[in-house]
Amino acid sequence: MLKKAHLFFLFPAVFFQSVQAQKVTPALQKADSLFQAGQVEQSYPLYRQAREQVGGAQSIRQLLRMAYVQEGLGHYPAALYYLSVAQAWQPQYSTWRKMVAVAQEHRLTGYPDTWRQNLAITIQRYYYRLLQALLLLAVVVGILLLLRRRTADRAWWATYAVYLLLVGLFLNLLAPGRVGLVARPRVPLMAGPSAGSAWLTTAAAGDRFEVRGQQDIWFRVQWQGRDAYIRRPDLLLVE
Repeated sequence: MLKKAHLFFLFPAVFFQSVQAQKVTPALQKADSLFQAGQVEQSYPLYRQAREQVGGAQSIRQLLRMAYVQEGLGHYPAALYYLSVAQAWQPQYSTWRKMVAVAQEHRLTGYPDTWRQNLAITIQRYYYRLLQALLLLAVVVGILLLLRRRTADRAWWATYAVYLLLVGLFLNLLAPGRVGLVARPRVPLMAGPSAGSAWLTTAAAGDRFEVRGQQDIWFRVQWQGRDAYIRRPDLLLVE
């Protein structure tokens, strides 16, 4: 019997989330059948198998169901990972609130419950649609200017250059960042990319960090407003 299944009944998207386009495999069909029949623990290996068969691609519903099973088994870092992947693919306030609740229950870091985070989720939800519209407008205006290059004065070209600059800023400053979750308990966070560097703190399994880069076997992450380093095998990127 799952120990914490009741927590996810506050999370109806597990059962009603729409399915994104994906390859329907026999393993996925059987997993869905078992899950709907209440045999959720038996469905998880088949969901894993289906995920591997399609190279990591899966529906949001599948990710949420996998998170549901893992939380019920007490494997909250795995549950947070699947929730994080679902959030990266399709940002939702409900998904983030669930992540915050799990993180607070287990005293994990990297899951802010602030107005800034809600604003970031709003931007992420519409980022690609808005970017697509901005790029389409840039192409249309660029074509019109080329067609009228003999009559268009410098003011139009200057305005177009400023517009492209703003689109570039939007692309670079508001693009979703890379994040990773600590994959195992008691992982050291170091001040530099070396085992001989100063120790900063010990991260718990499930702690979430923004990834700023990598150097050799180390990821550079953001920790309390400064750079810190964690070994690559100890951090699972959300992709």
